[in-house]
Amino acid sequence: MLSKQEELILSPYYELYNLVVPKDNLLRQTKELVDFSFILDELKKNYSIDNGRNAIPPIRMFKYLLLKVFYDLSDVDVVERSQYDLSFKYFLDMAPEEPVIDPSSLTKFRRLRIKDMKLLDLLIGKTVEIALEHNLLLGKSIILDATHTSSRYNSKSAAQYLQELSKKLRKTIYQYDEKMKEAFPSKPVDGGYQEELTYTEQLVSVVEQSPQIAKVPSVKEKLNILKEAVEDSKHNTHFSTDPDARVGHKSEDHSFHGYKTHLALSDERIITAAIITSGEKSDGNYLPDLIDKTKKNGVEIEAVIGDKAYSRKENLIYANKEKLKLISKLHPLITHGRRKEDSFVYNKDAGRYMCPAGHLSKNSGHIKKRDKNRNTRIKFYWDIEKCKECPIREGCYTEGAKTKSYSLTIKSKEHSEHETFQHSEEFKELARSRYKIEAKNSELKNRHGYDKANAAGLLGMYIQGATSIFAVNIKRIIKLMNEKK
Repeated sequence: MLSKQEELILSPYYELYNLVVPKDNLLRQTKELVDFSFILDELKKNYSIDNGRNAIPPIRMFKYLLLKVFYDLSDVDVVERSQYDLSFKYFLDMAPEEPVIDPSSLTKFRRLRIKDMKLLDLLIGKTVEIALEHNLLLGKSIILDATHTSSRYNSKSAAQYLQELSKKLRKTIYQYDEKMKEAFPSKPVDGGYQEELTYTEQLVSVVEQSPQIAKVPSVKEKLNILKEAVEDSKHNTHFSTDPDARVGHKSEDHSFHGYKTHLALSDERIITAAIITSGEKSDGNYLPDLIDKTKKNGVEIEAVIGDKAYSRKENLIYANKEKLKLISKLHPLITHGRRKEDSFVYNKDAGRYMCPAGHLSKNSGHIKKRDKNRNTRIKFYWDIEKCKECPIREGCYTEGAKTKSYSLTIKSKEHSEHETFQHSEEFKELARSRYKIEAKNSELKNRHGYDKANAAGLLGMYIQGATSIFAVNIKRIIKLMNEKK
C-alpha cells in the first residue's frame, strides 16, 4: 500500500549530513538539482492505495537503482553500502539511524512496479528539461550513434552461466583456503539446468556457513553476483536464453548477442533521446524517431551528425523535408560504384560496357526501376557462349550459369546533391564533432556497466538504459553548471 502523505525526517542526528556530506558531493548536488516527485507521479498507479502494509517510498527505491548505476554495484552491495555511507542515506532521504531495505526488495520493485518502457523517455526528458532551465543546451546540432550491450547470458544457457560464476567463486575461495574443496558438494554430471541450479544453491549454502571465508571482500563480491544470477535464472526463463536479445554485428567479422541503444547527443554531450532495440536492428532506421523525440524534449535542431549508416535515401529525403543538414557520408558503394577496381569499362563509342576480355555487352543497358527508397539500377548482358569459351572466365563466369550480367546503380537526385554537400567545408567542420558520442558510449560502458545487460529481456534493458542515461546526463549537467560558476 502506498502512503497517502510524505514522511518527514525527524532525527536528532540529521545535522550529521551537513558535517560529513560536502556541498560538492555528487549525490548532494544531484539531490538538490532534481525534484524526484515525477517518479511518484509515474509509478503510483502500480501500487494499491488502501490494501496491504505501507510500501517503501517509490522515490527511495528508484534512487537505489540510480546508486547502483552511479557506482556500478550489485543489489546486495548497494544496500550494504547505504548502511554506513552517509552520503547514500542523505540521497535516499533517510535518517542516519534508519534501517535499510532488504536487497530482495529491489528485485521486486523492478519486476512489479516498473511495468512499461516509458521510463526511458521520462528520465531523458527530465534531464533535458533541467539542462534547458539552466541554459546549458546552446548548440543546434545532434550526433547520432548506436552502442551495443551484450546479453547477460551472452548466448550461454543458464546452466553454463551458473557454472561459470560458480567456478569463479571457487577459484577465489581457494586463494584463501584450499581445504574448502572438501566441504563443497559434488559437481553436476550431465550439466543440466536443474542439476546445476541445485549444485549452485548448495555451494552458496556451504560458503555462507563459513563466515570466515564468506566475509572476505573478494569472496563476498563473487558470492553476491552468483546469488543474483540464481534468482534471475529462476524468474526469466527455464531455457536460460534472453528472450529478446539477438545477434548483431559490430563489423564484418565481429558479432555480439544482445541489444542496441540508439542515441542522440547534443553538442554539450547531453543525451537528448534514446531508443533500445534488439541487437540486429539497423542504426539508420531510427534517425526520424530520434529527431522527433529530441524535438519533443524542447531541443532545437539544425544539423544531424552520424556515420554512413544514417545516409540512406529515405533519411536524405526526411532531412530535406524537415530542412535539416544531414552530416553523414554516403556509402562508398554509392559514391564509387559497386566494383571500384574491376576491369569492366564503358565504351562511349559503342554505347556498351566492355568486359575484361574485350567483349561488348549485348545490350546498351536494361534499366530496372525499384521502389522510391532504392536507387534505379542498369544491367548489361553478355553472350553466354563467348563467356563459356573465354580464357579468363575464372572468377567472372560461373560454370553452368545461363546468363552473364553486370549491374550498376544510378545515383538518385538526393544522393547526387548529398555527395556534393559532403565535399563542402561546412560538412567537414560539423563532422569533426562526431567523436563526442564515441566518448559518451565509452563512459556508459566503462564507468556504468553498460557493456553487459543486468537482466534478461527488453524491459530489463530499458530500466538499465533509463537509469544509466539519467546518471550520465545528471553528472554532465552538474559539471557544466560548476564550470559556469
